[in-house]
Order: sequence, then C-alpha cells, then structure tokens
Amino acid sequence: MREEGRSGCPINATIEVIGDRWTLLVLRDVMFGNRRYFRELLAGSEEGIASNILSDRLKRLVAAGLLSREDSRPGQKAEYRLTEPAIELVPVMAQLGAWGLRHRPTTKQLRVRAELLEEGGPELWADFMDELRESHLGIPRPDPDRPTATHRLAQAYAAAVAES
Repeated sequence: MREEGRSGCPINATIEVIGDRWTLLVLRDVMFGNRRYFRELLAGSEEGIASNILSDRLKRLVAAGLLSREDSRPGQKAEYRLTEPAIELVPVMAQLGAWGLRHRPTTKQLRVRAELLEEGGPELWADFMDELRESHLGIPRPDPDRPTATHRLAQAYAAAVAES
C-alpha cells in the first residue's frame, strides 16, 4: 500500500522517507559497514546515535520497505537486511559522499571510501550493488570471479588508517 505524501513530487516523496540525517546514517552503516544488528549499529556509530533514535529509525526503515527485519525468537538478535530499493540508493550515497568531499571538512580515514566510490563511478557502484544483493538478498553476483568492491573499499580504509 502506498502512503500519500505532502505532494506528488518525487524529491519530496524521497525526502519523506530518508530526509533526516539519522536515517541516512543508519542506511550507510548497514550498507557500507555491514552492520546488521541493533547493537552493532549502536556501538559502531561514528556520530553517537542514541538507542531510542536508532530503534525508531530501524522501525521506520522497515515500514518504508528499505530494510527487512528477520524476526527473532526470544533471546535471539533480530537481523536487518537491505531491500532492493535500499540497494538502489548506492549511487545516491556515493554522490552525497562526493559532494561532502568537495564542500565539507572531512578526515582522511573517513573520506577514503567516498573518494574511491567517486573515482570508481557507476561501474564500482554496480559491483557494490551486486555484492549487496548477494549478501542481503541471496542473489548471486553475475561475475563471482571479479574482485569485490567491498574488498577494494576495505583495503583503501585500512591503508588510510595505517597512514594516520
């Protein structure tokens, strides 16, 4: 069922789902940090998200169809997975990172992935989306012998950490 927005504008419709900073940061951490559990997202937050805000954003993302939540039994942790609409946000996230590189102060460690995504462009984004589909949706990558974008991003980050 489709929710009615304030207007029929596609930009408004998008902003109504992902328009606050915490929602995008939670998606970033699931997407680029492979954090799938509440505690991982809470502990790994560079920005220090509060537990009540994280809980709210996870519920909203599930309701909006950007995350799925694997129901857990008592005593088990619930796992969050990206859905196809969330995976299709990779180019948007890459462009947000590229804009931030050009117009905002950043640190070497935290900017290196955005630099690699900008340099790699649509080809790297497509590879990364294929990896996300494999790990979150169970859809095998079209070319499993091709080096993974995740590995390239992790190497770049490790090199930046080693330099600092």
